[in-house]
Amino acid sequence: MAETVKVWDPLVRIFHWSLVASFAVAWITADEWDDLHIWAGYTAAALIAFRLAWGLVGPRYARFTQFLRAPGTVAAYLRDLMSGRERRYLGHNPAGGAMILALILSLAALCLTGWMTTLDMFWGDDWVEEVHEVLANVLLVLVGLHVAGVALASLKHHENLVRAMFTGRKRAPAAGDEA
Repeated sequence: MAETVKVWDPLVRIFHWSLVASFAVAWITADEWDDLHIWAGYTAAALIAFRLAWGLVGPRYARFTQFLRAPGTVAAYLRDLMSGRERRYLGHNPAGGAMILALILSLAALCLTGWMTTLDMFWGDDWVEEVHEVLANVLLVLVGLHVAGVALASLKHHENLVRAMFTGRKRAPAAGDEA
């Protein structure tokens, strides 16, 4: 059995799966159970606020400085991925970091527009609800891309990234890996 190392701390893992659950609940209840939908949205907003703080003060692999890369670095990684020369990253790879940023920003905007629909100032304004629905659909696409990226990286690097997000552990870095 390959040696493993701790990468994802418990708070990152709890955040991740709680956000998955709150988004799924909000999506499922969108047209049927308003109170549950709203509370799922508030939960997602609180989780995002926590993650923003944890991205600044959390442990190494939770910090934004560890995985957010310049657009040119992300593009170079994607080119390497297409040619089969991408490096394995112990934390998030540059594309994964960009996806996290896209997911967090989109979810924050989704929560904001959802909250706006509860304010007297925007009550009954169709544009707010339409933007909210568009953002929810954009998030579905982003989630699909995220899951596809996780599956692709898992296959290419022969490690189960879903399991790693439950256990917090990944295969120890080898020569050429980015730790």
